[in-house]
Amino acid sequence: MADKEAILIIDDEVQIRRLLEITLSSNGYKILSAANGHEGISQAASHAPVLIILDLGLPDTDGFVVLKKLREWYQKPIIILSVRSSEDDIIKALDTGANDYLTKPFRTGELLARIRVAIRQNQGNGENPRFSFGSLEIDLSSHLVRKNNEILKLTSTEFSLLSLFARNEGRVLTHHYILKEVWGMGYIDQTQYLRVFVAQLRKKIEDNPAKPKLLITESGIGYRFGN
Repeated sequence: MADKEAILIIDDEVQIRRLLEITLSSNGYKILSAANGHEGISQAASHAPVLIILDLGLPDTDGFVVLKKLREWYQKPIIILSVRSSEDDIIKALDTGANDYLTKPFRTGELLARIRVAIRQNQGNGENPRFSFGSLEIDLSSHLVRKNNEILKLTSTEFSLLSLFARNEGRVLTHHYILKEVWGMGYIDQTQYLRVFVAQLRKKIEDNPAKPKLLITESGIGYRFGN
């Protein structure tokens, strides 16, 4: 049975685990912790936490291996917290199944916000076909999108793209992931193709497409959607 609001920390740094335990417990979360990948997988299987914070530099096995093994059965959010900051590592983690990626050193306020978004988004999966982002309303069941109570005319591709973003509110989606989900495997390298459709979508959903507040570019990686 899942431990309600329990978060599992998989990190070999004692100081980081201690900081996270103090920060998260003071914000109402129960804490589980593991100092290596093997122990982390075991804890995840035993307690089914609502979210996992995973370091990539573990003493017994690479964090990417742990992430891949977890994603064979664990469906809840995983946030990577690592000193590795290269775009290649971030993209690889997100494509392997991480919901989000923060680099060390990190701001605790930002981490808490990312945790709240990830948990909220996961709890809403499959339960509510309607989404609201300020003046923008998306009804997946009726395929209707409204802005300021006026129906927007979206192409089928634009709607599919917006639906993918809405279902993954707050999560960074890589170019490859978006292209695969919306257009298929044959398009995973067509990033320019994606940029064209994102620009078209922004013109319809953003108050100021030149300064987007909903559909945010994560430079070199992909896009993040949400208020």
